[in-house]
Amino acid sequence: MEEVTLIEFKEVDLKGGTIIAGFPSIGLVSTIAANYLIDSLGLKQIGAMDSKFFPTLSVVHSAEPLSPVRIYAGIPDKGKKIAIFVSEFRPKPNLIAPIADVIMDWAEKKGCKLLISPEGMVVEGKEMEVVKRESAYAIGSTEDARNMLIQRGIPQFKNGIIAGVSGVLLNKGKYKNFNVISILAEAHPNYPDARAAAATIEVIASLLDLEINVAPLYEEAERIEQHLQKLHKQAKPVVTHDHGLGPMYG
Repeated sequence: MEEVTLIEFKEVDLKGGTIIAGFPSIGLVSTIAANYLIDSLGLKQIGAMDSKFFPTLSVVHSAEPLSPVRIYAGIPDKGKKIAIFVSEFRPKPNLIAPIADVIMDWAEKKGCKLLISPEGMVVEGKEMEVVKRESAYAIGSTEDARNMLIQRGIPQFKNGIIAGVSGVLLNKGKYKNFNVISILAEAHPNYPDARAAAATIEVIASLLDLEINVAPLYEEAERIEQHLQKLHKQAKPVVTHDHGLGPMYG
């Protein structure tokens, strides 16, 4: 197992709380959702993950150097204790299980009751068309977690494959009898999908009984879509050639 360590800058009480894992997925849904929640809930950085196998870089934000994987926490509303792992890089395959192990071990150590992992998913045959709301589904690792989904009227993901950190966390939650919920939103694979991220946040808000305004994310999605539609129209009369530059991302 590759070495991944968790560094706590300050001790926080998360007993009975919720952890959200936001690692890049299709449409960057997880990362967008995690960052939006951190800002909206006013969470503060309390730690980081580290590994010699992580990208050799520093994420600079507001003149402050930050680790590629950061941990934020706080008690934003109604006494809800929340911690969020967020990253801008997609873990290499050999790091997925170690990262999931560290998150699960920390959740158990802190006495947390729930672990949520938002993800983007591609629906076969779906075109890049403007829709008002993306569909979001969820799957729970335990009977209690699945009952939470039923009680809140959240559609359950019935068949398919969930890869990456979310998939490993679901499996670990099942055999440890720990409540893990993965939220899946239909997302476009070729650009940051703020609309899909908003759909996952609405499900998270429902699960945690929080009030989170996602209107700005839907507005951002409209801007991205309009920009892409404009590029698409401009490109129609042009015969394109592959110069090895790869696809364009919004």
